[in-house]
Amino acid sequence: MKKISRALISVSDKTGVAEFAAGLAAQGVEILSTGGTAKLLRDKGLKVRDVSDLTGFPEMLDGRVKTLHPKVHGGLLAIRSNPQHQEQVKKHGIEFIDLVAVNLYPFEKTAGKPGVKFEELIENIDIGGPSMIRSAAKNFEDVTVVVDAADYAAVIEEMKANGGCVSDETRARLSRKAFATTAAYDGAISTTLQKLADGALPQNLHMNFRKTMDLRYGENPHQKAALYLDPSAGGRGLASAKQRKLSARAGR
Repeated sequence: MKKISRALISVSDKTGVAEFAAGLAAQGVEILSTGGTAKLLRDKGLKVRDVSDLTGFPEMLDGRVKTLHPKVHGGLLAIRSNPQHQEQVKKHGIEFIDLVAVNLYPFEKTAGKPGVKFEELIENIDIGGPSMIRSAAKNFEDVTVVVDAADYAAVIEEMKANGGCVSDETRARLSRKAFATTAAYDGAISTTLQKLADGALPQNLHMNFRKTMDLRYGENPHQKAALYLDPSAGGRGLASAKQRKLSARAGR
């Protein structure tokens, strides 16, 4: 179990984030945030500390640089049980960050817009978000990383049941989900940019399939199997087909 004392919340999709932050605040968690997320949380009456206050640097370059700072990544990557890490964070005034809630700029949604301009596409490549996600996910033994609003409620309920702590199992599961998220995101960017350069058939094709169900067995009874679908296809395809009984007349 690891107690959550400080959380950094910076999201593009703000669905459910105010309720999540309120749940954290109710557990005594200090909330750090940036830009539009910080404004939303303040508008909801929550106490928020700006990341720029933590780092000592303002957000700059039209928001391109907000969280790319040692006081953010040091607070995420420092191993709490490592004496040398403890000494270094103390020396440099780094504060531990115990939870990160981040979702990414909507690159795929932007890429799917008819007539989207290249400049808009580039500006929707998230840099700080994936960096924070990967730092937190790498140090999952100490840090909880949340990349999906569907996990907000479960994290809050677990904290309520455990004195503000999150279990080792939950942190590990959320870390795996975080790495899957950044892998899919980078794959989408790579594939899209190669399509723009090379035409419809890119040199490298990155595919992202999610397990939909476990099957009883594989090609042989002793083998395991599962059904994976492409989430961007909206569940369409042969795997979503349903058998329909034809009438005698229709069958002729």
